[in-house]
Amino acid sequence: MMVIAEQELGAFIRAVTELFGPEQARLAAEDWVDELELMDSSPGSTRHDWGSVTISAAARLAKRLNAEVNRPTPRVASTDTKVSPILSSNCFDPTAQA
Repeated sequence: MMVIAEQELGAFIRAVTELFGPEQARLAAEDWVDELELMDSSPGSTRHDWGSVTISAAARLAKRLNAEVNRPTPRVASTDTKVSPILSSNCFDPTAQA
């Protein structure tokens, strides 16, 4: 059973590395092991369904990536303090007499 688990985890890590890079693959591997431990601690769990572990780890990966995409980018104040003149023929000249 360990050989099958290693093959499943290896395939998952290779796919994540190819699609999202080594840092996400490292995090996804940790998620996979966490999900395996959760499955081991579930009452009535007598056999491992490696596909379910992988799917659960992939769901965590998707949530993490989605959170990164939707994270608001901080606004940076502009350092440009120049003010452009208003060029308009409708400007009121306070020095002109009516």
